[in-house]
Amino acid sequence: MGAMGALQGVLRQGVLRGAIRAAAIICAVGAITAAGSTAAAAAEAANNGVGAQIGGDKMVDLGMDANALYNVDSRISEVKKDPIMLPWGRLIFPAQSGYMSGSHLGDIQLTWYNHIDPKMTVEIVNYLKIKTLEGEQVFFPIYSEEEQKNDPRKRDTGIFFFRAQTNSDSNSNSKEPQPFAICNAGGAFAYVGAIHDSMPHAMEISKRGLNAFALIYRPGARNACEDLARAISVIFANAKELGVSTENYSLWGGSAGARMAAWVGRYGPAAFGGDNLPNAATVVMQYTGLDEYSEADPPTYANCGEDDWIADWEGMQYRLEGMSSLGIPTEFHHYKGLPHGFGLGTGTVAEDWIDEAVAFWRKNVNYLRSYDRGLRD
Repeated sequence: MGAMGALQGVLRQGVLRGAIRAAAIICAVGAITAAGSTAAAAAEAANNGVGAQIGGDKMVDLGMDANALYNVDSRISEVKKDPIMLPWGRLIFPAQSGYMSGSHLGDIQLTWYNHIDPKMTVEIVNYLKIKTLEGEQVFFPIYSEEEQKNDPRKRDTGIFFFRAQTNSDSNSNSKEPQPFAICNAGGAFAYVGAIHDSMPHAMEISKRGLNAFALIYRPGARNACEDLARAISVIFANAKELGVSTENYSLWGGSAGARMAAWVGRYGPAAFGGDNLPNAATVVMQYTGLDEYSEADPPTYANCGEDDWIADWEGMQYRLEGMSSLGIPTEFHHYKGLPHGFGLGTGTVAEDWIDEAVAFWRKNVNYLRSYDRGLRD
C-alpha cells in the first residue's frame, strides 16, 4: 500500500480531528488567547509560569490558568496523559522502557546521552501543546490503521512537525513553501531519544525559516531505515497539504540516527521500501562510528566530541576526508572535552553548531541535482 493511497486520507482526517479537539478544549479552558509581547515580557511571563514563548515575539497568554502549560517541575506522566496531546503525547518520550530515568521534565536522563537541556524540553512540550490548541496538527502517522493493526510496533511510529517560522529571527520570510529536514534521534537502534536528539534540532531548524520533522521509528536498523523511507514518502505524497517544498530536503541524525540519515541519504527511500523519490540534498550527522562511503553519498556535514567513548571523532574525520577526495562537499567539526550525545550542545563549546549545518545545507542545494543527472560539479 503506497504512501499516497494509504495515508492521504489519514492525514486529512487527522487535521480535522485535531481542529475539532482543539476547538473543544479552547472552549473548555476559556482563558487561552494569542497575544503579542516583547521578548523581555515573554521571558518574564514564562519565568512566572503564566505564559510560554513559541517563537519570535509570539506567545500564549494563559491569563489566570498558570497550570495550563508545563515547566521543569511538571511530571512526565502528566504530559503523556494530557488530553490535548492524546494519543501521541507518549511518543514525545521513549516508547521503549529502561532507557529513560527521571519523573519530571527537568530531570530527564537518557542512556548514552549528555547535556540534556531542561529548558528546551519544556519549550518543545509547550510548543506542541500550544500549536494543537491553535488548531494545527503537529503529529502525523506514517502507517495506516490497517498497517498498525497488522504490526502493532508501527503504533510507536510517526512524525512530529515543526513548521517553518517566519519572523525577524529567521533567515527566510518567503511565503513560498520551504524545504524540509527529517531529524532522527539515536538510541543504538534500541530506543528513540527524540526529546533530546531530534526534536530540539527540528525546533531550531524551524526557527531558521525551514520545515523540520522529528521521526519516531521502530527499534532495529532495518526497521528504522524503512520507517525513515516511509516518512519521506508520506511527506512527498502530502507536500501540498503540509505546505512544504520537496526540493532539496535534508536528513539529520545523531548516533544511530546518523547512520539512518547516511544510509537512506546514499541509497534513497526506494531501497528501504519507500517510493521512488530523489535522494536527500544534504546529510547532517553527529557522533557516529560509520566508516563506509561512496560517490553516491550526498554533501555531508558532521561533528563529534573529542571525549566521545562510543564514536571516534578521528574516524569520522577520516570518512569525510575520503568523501571529499571523491568531490563530495563535506564539513567536519570536533569539540574538545565533549562526550557522546551532546545534542544541540547548549552551553558548551559546540553551541550554535546548528547554524553552521543549516548554512551548509543551503550552500549545497544544487549538488545532488547535478549528481542525479550524471554530472559532477
